[in-house]
Amino acid sequence: MPTAIIALVIVAADQVSKWAMIGILSAQPGERIEIIEGFFALHLIHNPGAAFGILPRFNHLFVIFSILTVAVLLIFFKTLFAAGRLSRVAAGLILGGAIGNLIDRLRFKQVVDFLDFQFGSYHWPAFNIADSAICVGVALLLIAVLFGKTRQPRLQSKSGGETF
Repeated sequence: MPTAIIALVIVAADQVSKWAMIGILSAQPGERIEIIEGFFALHLIHNPGAAFGILPRFNHLFVIFSILTVAVLLIFFKTLFAAGRLSRVAAGLILGGAIGNLIDRLRFKQVVDFLDFQFGSYHWPAFNIADSAICVGVALLLIAVLFGKTRQPRLQSKSGGETF
């Protein structure tokens, strides 16, 4: 699947899900809808900061960072296109996630989060589809870089020994 299509699917899924959650959960501010009791709920959170709500007063920096991320991915698009399939999928996920959250920052000056997981007393901060896509994309990119076919095979001499 081409990088651009993956990015578009992520942006669409992210924005549609946020629109739906705003419609469903805005009627009852602070309401938490338990889907799987004690594990997963829908809870509308408006996050003005970065991941986990850190640096809430720096929205303008996150807008700039998001634009730079999108620009860098677009600049290196030809290189990513020539890279392996895993790198292209990773780039599509990261690009789609960055654009999805950038749309929120430009529209609302904050990011809409609603996926809320907990396990026992441990509670993970709420997140959204764009955040998930970025995390999965970065993980796939690391895998592609660390284990991809980018390494050059060692040359062997006629005697069977390795040469450098």
